[in-house]
Amino acid sequence: MPFDIAGHEEAIRRLEALTLEPGFWEDRERQVQVLQELGDHREQVEKYGELVRAHEDLEVLLDLAAQEGDQDTVAEVQEGLKELARRVEAAELAVLLSGPYDGHDAILSLHAGAGGTEAQDWVEMLLRMYTRWAEAHGYKVTLLDLLPGDEAGIKSVTLEVSGRNAYGYLRAEKGVHRLVRISPFDAAARRHTSFASVEVLPEVEDEARIEIRPEDLRIDTFRSGGAGGQHVNKTESAVRITHLPTGIVVTCQNERSQMANRLTAMKLLRAKLLDLELRKREEQLAILRGEQREIAWGSQIRSYVFHPYRLVKDHRTGVETGDVEAVMDGDLDPFIGAYLRREATRNKMAQAGMKARVVE
Repeated sequence: MPFDIAGHEEAIRRLEALTLEPGFWEDRERQVQVLQELGDHREQVEKYGELVRAHEDLEVLLDLAAQEGDQDTVAEVQEGLKELARRVEAAELAVLLSGPYDGHDAILSLHAGAGGTEAQDWVEMLLRMYTRWAEAHGYKVTLLDLLPGDEAGIKSVTLEVSGRNAYGYLRAEKGVHRLVRISPFDAAARRHTSFASVEVLPEVEDEARIEIRPEDLRIDTFRSGGAGGQHVNKTESAVRITHLPTGIVVTCQNERSQMANRLTAMKLLRAKLLDLELRKREEQLAILRGEQREIAWGSQIRSYVFHPYRLVKDHRTGVETGDVEAVMDGDLDPFIGAYLRREATRNKMAQAGMKARVVE
């Protein structure tokens, strides 16, 4: 088990002692930070206890089945072990989420690349895939912005995925995704290759280091397009914010009011500015961004082949599966898990290398 339970228990004792210090409950900011950290450590200890109890219960049940020669109970224990193995694997992955923003909500953006209408249809397929994955893991999905395709599909879409560790898991999906299939938009039924990019940012509500000055912003309003009813299409409720020093542009047109769209656009801008800052920092934090390449040939992190054979392969980790339908229905955990393990190994090797250089 990859749990440092002794470390969690020691942290709990230390944090509980802090709550007893004079003036602790008067310092609102410190109170929130300490209580959140305390809750995280308690949750890890509780999860570990649940897994241990489940294992002990299965051991007792197996002993009884062996004594009585009850094959039905043996089969029940086997199913229980499979479920326990799944829970342990999920716990192992959660332990790997140690980045400073891994526990945050995620802002997920999909953009069509090379491939025209075919690529825009690919974005719509990816939107469904990520929505299915998020819902299966109990995350809340909120549509922030959507630009429909000219003929079909979606040119770009931005979602908020809310829940513990949403960013930590979804950052494994950053990069270019490639689709190979017989195009439904080609009358000659030829094989087409399309590309879409996936951008994942951690949501930061009030990050102290992110300073946004009003004079650095240009805010434009316009009429929203696409679905949303008469109100959306007839009023200038959509908002576009340009951050003049960096040239970053964000838009939101999904909300019904201009004020709601402005608040959401500011949330997107704050996340993008944080991401820009992280990319400028030292190598140890550059991993928060991952690789961003041209949305075209030779730059994909994962390929989804529907024809002439059926295969989904991650080019970073080598993980692949022929069950394309399951993947498109949101079964992304094998890919995400392999990526997180690879990054954890790389980080350990990098830290070991840094220590070796210090000793030298």
